[in-house]
Amino acid sequence: MKTQETSVRAGRIAAMDPARQGYLLLRSLFTVAPILFGVDKFTNILTDWTGYLAPVATAVVPVTPQAFMYGVGVVEIIAGIAVAVRPRFGSLLVAAWLLGIIVNLLALGGFFDIALRDFGLLVAALVLNRLAGSPTAAGPGRGR
Repeated sequence: MKTQETSVRAGRIAAMDPARQGYLLLRSLFTVAPILFGVDKFTNILTDWTGYLAPVATAVVPVTPQAFMYGVGVVEIIAGIAVAVRPRFGSLLVAAWLLGIIVNLLALGGFFDIALRDFGLLVAALVLNRLAGSPTAAGPGRGR
């Protein structure tokens, strides 16, 4: 029979596990960042996001560039919430979204450095997906 002290000690050991720490860091990152960037699509405080939009995007979806960015913002906010609630699903949503951003940046040209950075984020989102499926990293019954 486990004593309370044994359970506390096991919890501390689990919290110190590098896989668990990595999972928590990535889950926090991919919850907060998409929500913040999504909100900024409505305010343009960080940058004028329409400058990163390839003209082909508004040719496919015939709306103004700012209206397109409003849609992008909504998707990013949903993706961040999805990571918080269902990290296995949300991480794949973020990875797919980042792939779309990379394709857009490559079509636009001139932003290859940002496309490369977003590729690194895509790989990190896939790592989060793998960790979310691990009971050691995500914790028992978590990750979904």
